Amino acid sequence: MNKIQKQLAILGLVMFVMITSCSKDWLEPKPLSFFSPENVYVDKEGFESMLYTLRKALKSENTGYLNSIAAEYSASDLASPWSQLDFHKLTPNQSQYYPFLDFFTETFGHIKNANVAISRIDDIEWDSQDDRNAILAEALWHKSYWYYRLVNTYGDVPYVNEEITGEKLDFQTTSRWTILTQMEEDLEFAAQWLPDVAGPGDISKGAANYLLTKVYLANSKFDQAITSIDKVIEGPYSLMEDRFGVDVADTNRNLIWDLHRPKNFNSSENRETILAVVDRYEAPSDARSDGLYTMRNYNAQWFQPAVLDSQGAPGMTIDGSGQVMYDSLGRGNCNVRLTHHYQYKLWNYGGQTWENTQDLRRADINWVDKHELLYNNPSSVDFGTPVKEEYFAQAIDTFKYIYAMPHYIMYVPQDDPTARPMGGNGDWYLFRLAGAYLLRAEAYYWKDQLASAADDINMVRRRANAIPISAGDVTLDFIFDERARELFAEAPRHSELVRVSYILAQQNRDGYSLSGFGDKNFYYDRVMKYNKTYEKQVTLLGNTAGMEPYHVLWPIPSKIITANTLGVINQNYGYDGYERNVPPLEVIE
Repeated sequence: MNKIQKQLAILGLVMFVMITSCSKDWLEPKPLSFFSPENVYVDKEGFESMLYTLRKALKSENTGYLNSIAAEYSASDLASPWSQLDFHKLTPNQSQYYPFLDFFTETFGHIKNANVAISRIDDIEWDSQDDRNAILAEALWHKSYWYYRLVNTYGDVPYVNEEITGEKLDFQTTSRWTILTQMEEDLEFAAQWLPDVAGPGDISKGAANYLLTKVYLANSKFDQAITSIDKVIEGPYSLMEDRFGVDVADTNRNLIWDLHRPKNFNSSENRETILAVVDRYEAPSDARSDGLYTMRNYNAQWFQPAVLDSQGAPGMTIDGSGQVMYDSLGRGNCNVRLTHHYQYKLWNYGGQTWENTQDLRRADINWVDKHELLYNNPSSVDFGTPVKEEYFAQAIDTFKYIYAMPHYIMYVPQDDPTARPMGGNGDWYLFRLAGAYLLRAEAYYWKDQLASAADDINMVRRRANAIPISAGDVTLDFIFDERARELFAEAPRHSELVRVSYILAQQNRDGYSLSGFGDKNFYYDRVMKYNKTYEKQVTLLGNTAGMEPYHVLWPIPSKIITANTLGVINQNYGYDGYERNVPPLEVIE
């Protein structure tokens, strides 16, 4: 049995025990109390059960309909949220479709679980202090992972430092910078005690140093960031440069396709993976997700009757001869409507464009472009010919129904033969070596070591067969363009833009400042520069696309603030309730 199968079996066993133990005689007090923390965290195996829960939680960002990573991209320079285009309607009380509010509460649920293990780690006598430290290290890593997302999504937030065992209504907001410093300490410990090599979905030293690098960057500690990411780059990883995996026999495909096949993410052949979650259809139903939903969230609504032919009749269908396209592109809903910049302009370099670039990440075989969408309705007079946007009833229809799609990333077949093709179960990258090179390139950029930054960027570009760049090409915009080319739908886009916005503001660079963060920031300026949805004021579902600089941070849910009757949880600038803020805590007790 290989490592992935073992992990799935363990997850299945844990879920089976929990389900069967709670399904019989569940009103009896003894079986109910058996699973209390006092009875679970009595040995190493009890603590490991919580680690399984925490690892499973990592899947939540990338799986299911309108997941948080999809929301990250929809609120960025690379895409728009077609059904919630007006960010003025995002309030502390309402996020109509996207999890801009729910992410806050869900994330604190994961932090709560990590705190249980952290707080109880010394409630038992350990046979091995190494075992104790390794379990504590992983729990601290998970807590840091989620706090990293919080402070780069909402800014200042409450810091919960221990397990909450009773009612608590006096939470206070803690400074983002204070939380980052605490995360440094926690991750430095984690990097010391986590294993050098870990199984699929498990947390290793590499994952600890990768996350620690991002925290150092967020805290403007660029030398430390380089030191920590050096340990990753010099570790047991290497960029994949030869074809491998499940489709290696398909000569029509290329290395970039192989790199993005979910079944290859945790393959022993893949030396680039630092951390990828495990999510397989063959796992027990309670140990797997609803699926990645990549084809649903990111792809166009190409199959809709509004895709008209030259006679004004529906040119598309999902039935009959349309089934092949349906299985391939899925039932797209355009929840993450890709921008023209990501589809086309991003690929202009060295005299090449998206049409003739040698960059394999934009190779024709890896994308489905607009001119490749063919009318597939047999009753249409234009059956088998390219879709023509000029035939659509109104210009706005082109926004949802037809755009270029990165098929090599989004295509995830459904293992369940009865399911609609939305994007099935599959492993997914959290950290891989290409991202490590781009993090180090950014650290070198902040230190004005542009030649070194270019060298790291070129490590990634050469693997993709892209034209190498020179030191003079290295800008913050270019780094984020390269992150888009390499890490689309993988690294949390909004969070990384916010992180860099804070760095620029802290250093008073380019006219940015912390005092004016809500009125002028890099995130807003880059979104306005590259996402023309807001400039054109696209209108759908009664929402006219709109955004202000303060939308750099998402609002804290009102229900969290109002329930905290004995303390003050601050609201972000620009949202209702901000006027009641108090200075955030600067010390973690």
